[in-house]
Amino acid sequence: MLITELELQNFRNYETQKIEFNNSINVFYGDNAQGKTNIIESIFVSAFGKSFRTSKEKELIKYNENFLNINLKYQKKDRDGSIKIQIADKKSILVNGVKIKKLSELLGNINIVLFTPDDINILKDGPAQRRRFLDMMIGQIRPNYVNNLNLYLKVLEQRNNYLKQIKNDEKNANYELLDIWDEKLAQYANKICIYRIEFINKIKEKINEIHKKITENKEEIKIEYLTDCENYNELLKKIKERRKLDIIKGFTTKGIHRDDFNIYINENLVNVYGSQGQHRTAVLSLKMCELQIIKDEIGESPILLLDDFMSELDSKRRKNFLKNIGDTQVIITCTDKFDEENKNKKIFYVNNGKIIN
Repeated sequence: MLITELELQNFRNYETQKIEFNNSINVFYGDNAQGKTNIIESIFVSAFGKSFRTSKEKELIKYNENFLNINLKYQKKDRDGSIKIQIADKKSILVNGVKIKKLSELLGNINIVLFTPDDINILKDGPAQRRRFLDMMIGQIRPNYVNNLNLYLKVLEQRNNYLKQIKNDEKNANYELLDIWDEKLAQYANKICIYRIEFINKIKEKINEIHKKITENKEEIKIEYLTDCENYNELLKKIKERRKLDIIKGFTTKGIHRDDFNIYINENLVNVYGSQGQHRTAVLSLKMCELQIIKDEIGESPILLLDDFMSELDSKRRKNFLKNIGDTQVIITCTDKFDEENKNKKIFYVNNGKIIN
C-alpha cells in the first residue's frame, strides 16, 4: 500500500501544496512550527476522517479562510484509489469519487500506523488511551467492530442519562426500561470484547520477538488484557448486581468502557516501574505489532507515519527499528536532516508552510 500524491488547500498553515511521495522512506525536516506534523495530520484525517490533534475541525482550516481541501491518491496491490475531503460549514468525504454517508465507510481504504511523541502516554496515562489504541487498530480492519462500538456508546449514554433521572426521581423509575438497556449493553460489550481478545492474542504472538530485536535481547515483554465482558451472561449479571451503585454514582460502572491492558517488561509493570526508555520501547513494540497485524490481515503493509521520530529514540534504537519495517512506506518528520543509510529515500525541507524537495 502506497500514498502516491497529496494535495492540500488551506490546511493548517498550507495555502496550496502538492507532494509526490517515494514508495519507501519520505523525510520531512525543518525547524519546529513550520508545518511538518500537519502533513502527517492530513494523512491521518484522510484515513479516519478526524484529527489526532484536535476535535475541533475548524482548527484545521487555515487562518482567515473558510474551507479546506485534502486530495489524496493511493495504490493498493489490486487497485488505485482516491480520497477527497472538504471541511467548511459541513464536512464532505468522497472515496473514489463517491460521497460517503457514514464515517465507517472511509475506514480501511488506506491503512496507517501512527507513532507520535504523545504515544508514550498510551502506557503512562489512564485506560482510555490504551482502549483507543485497540479501537484504532481493530477499527481499520474490522468495520463491524466500529459499528458495535458506536452502538455500545449510544446505549451507554442512554443508560447513564436514565440512571441520573432515577437518582433524582426514584419513585417514577421504570426498571423494565433499565432491563432493556442492561441487556443491550451486555450484548454489544460482549461482541466488542471478543474482537479485542482476538487482537490481544495476535499481539501476544508477536510482541516479545519484536521487542527483543529492538532491545537486542535485553528485555522480555508481555501483555495482559483486563476485562469482565468475555461472557455475556456473567456480564449481564454483574451489571444488574451493580445497579444500585450505578444509580448512586449516576453512571455505569461495569462494561467494555472500563477494560484495560497491562504491559510487563521483565515481569515488572511498565506504567508503574518502567523507565522513560522502557515506556518508549514498549510503545514502539506495540506499534510494530499493529503494523504486522494489519499486514497479516490485508495482505500488504500499511503506511507508517512517524512524527518527530528522532526525539523519541536514540540512534541504535532507530536503526534497529528501521531494519524491521520491511517493504513499508514510511513518512517521517524530524528537525534535522535524516542521515540514516537508505538508498531509497526522498527528502523534503519544510519552511513556513512550504515544501522544497
